[in-house]
Amino acid sequence: MSIQSWPKHDRPRERLIKQGAQALSDAELLAIFLRTGLPGKSAVDLAREMITQFGGLQNLNRVSLTEWVQVRGLGEAKYAQLRACLEMAKRCLSHELQEASNSLLGSPDLFEQFVRVQIGFSEIENFLVIALDSQLKVLDHKILSCGTVNKTVVFPREVLKFAIQTNAPRIMVAHNHPSDCCTPSNADDRLTRELSSALALVDIELVDHLVVGPNCRYSYRLHNRPPF
Repeated sequence: MSIQSWPKHDRPRERLIKQGAQALSDAELLAIFLRTGLPGKSAVDLAREMITQFGGLQNLNRVSLTEWVQVRGLGEAKYAQLRACLEMAKRCLSHELQEASNSLLGSPDLFEQFVRVQIGFSEIENFLVIALDSQLKVLDHKILSCGTVNKTVVFPREVLKFAIQTNAPRIMVAHNHPSDCCTPSNADDRLTRELSSALALVDIELVDHLVVGPNCRYSYRLHNRPPF
């Protein structure tokens, strides 16, 4: 049954306008993006099938064009729209984080969202560095390293160089675990200690090291894990 034949108060778009986007299910949000379904299948039905096939709404960021066009009714134009929407979300979060009136440590959820959008859904490990001022406001950020499915290589001197270039008195670092197990490894611990020591030599504070996955996070500082 077409969505247009539904009662108005049940249609996703009308519900979003009246109740806000947070009131909609993942399938309803995706249905609004899709706009139309297929013969005998509403946009919501198609959205539910896509969510099941791709393993959740959060995994759309990882869907390749090849995987996308294998779904009947989807093509390159709709894939381009998806990538544009995801990039806009990433940039909005970036600006929101940079313009936040309170400190970054006072907004751990916002920090996590920002990191997750930047690297959390990648299928390979990435190492992200965030430069902060003395009030913990974001000055700049950069992905310094991209690796394999279970390893990325970053050198303390690269983090130090970035911190000096941005004139940052404080630095946060983060990396992702594509396996969705956020427990730090021995290599993660060793790197964090080395970073903290190297930055301290030039009077720059390492504020935190966050490990994220599609559905998990681990903060060194919040868990009092050495060197914090």
